[in-house]
Amino acid sequence: MSLRDIAGLVAGLWMAGSALAGGQIYEPLSASVKSQLSKAVSDSAVERAAFAETPQVKAWLAEMNVRLIKRIPDIEFREDFLNTVHYEATRAGLDPELMLGLIEVESGFKKYAVSVVGARGFTQVMPFWTKLIGAQDHNLFHLRTNLRYGATILRHYVDIERGDLFRALGRYNGSLGKPEYPNMVLAAWRSHWTYASDASSPRQASLGRKGS
Repeated sequence: MSLRDIAGLVAGLWMAGSALAGGQIYEPLSASVKSQLSKAVSDSAVERAAFAETPQVKAWLAEMNVRLIKRIPDIEFREDFLNTVHYEATRAGLDPELMLGLIEVESGFKKYAVSVVGARGFTQVMPFWTKLIGAQDHNLFHLRTNLRYGATILRHYVDIERGDLFRALGRYNGSLGKPEYPNMVLAAWRSHWTYASDASSPRQASLGRKGS
C-alpha cells in the first residue's frame, strides 16, 4: 500500500467518524521508570510565555490553526488545543506534528472519544495509567491531562524501542509487530501536519523502521 493509499484511508476513517484507536497494554514497570513517568505526568499549567512568543512557534501555531478549522471549529478551544499539543510534545522531546498525526488516527480529534477497550480522549490513553503512574483524580478527558499522558507514554515507548518510532507506535496502539497503525500515523503526519519551517519541531525520535 502506498503512502497516498494510506493517507486516503486515514481521511476516510475520519470522514466516517471513526478512528484506528487501540490501547496500550499493561506492563510492569521498574521502580525507577515508574518514578520517572510519575514525575513526567505531574500536573502543571502550560507556560505559554516560555515558548509561544517566538516567531517560529507563532508561525507554526497560525498554520496549524488554519489546518484544524474543520476538525475543531471553536477557535478558542482550537488555539488552546494547539498550544497544549506543542507544549506537551516538546516537553516530552517529541515532534508536535507527530502528535497531531497520532491524535488524528487515534481519536479523530474527538475530546471524549472512548475506544472499545476503554482508551480515552484525544490520545486514547488507557485508564490503568492513572493508577500506575498518576493520581486517582487525573481526568483523561481533560485536555492538558490527556495530552501529557499521551506524550509521556509515547516517549516511554520510544525510549524502550531505542528510537524506533515504528515499533514505539505499535506499542502505543497495542499492535506491536503489525504495520497498519504505525503506517497510518506516519502517513497522517506526513500528509496533513508537516510544516515547512521545522525549527519549532524537535525531531529527537528517529523514524526507525518505517514498515511496508
